[in-house]
Amino acid sequence: MIYNLAIYLLRAVYYFASFFNDKALMFVKGRKNEFKKLSSVISNNTHKIVWVHCASLGEFEQGRPIIESIKAQFPEFKILLTFFSPSGYEN
Repeated sequence: MIYNLAIYLLRAVYYFASFFNDKALMFVKGRKNEFKKLSSVISNNTHKIVWVHCASLGEFEQGRPIIESIKAQFPEFKILLTFFSPSGYEN
C-alpha cells in the first residue's frame, strides 16, 4: 500500500515538474497511455516476444550485446525494448 501511494505521489511530482523541466516533460509524455501501448503491441503481434526493459541509456548500452545475441540465436523473436529514463527515448 505504501509503495502504491509512493508511485502515485512520484507521478504527481513528475507531472508538476514537467511544466518547468524538459526531461520531466519527456518522462511524462513517454508514459502517457503506456499500458495501452504495451498491450496493443503484445496482443497485435503473432511472433514470440522477448521484453527487455532498461532503466537508463547506459544500461541499454551494456545490454546491447545480449539483445544482439538473442536476435542472432532466435531471429524469429521480436524484441520489445522499453526504457525508464527519458534519455532512452531520445536515442
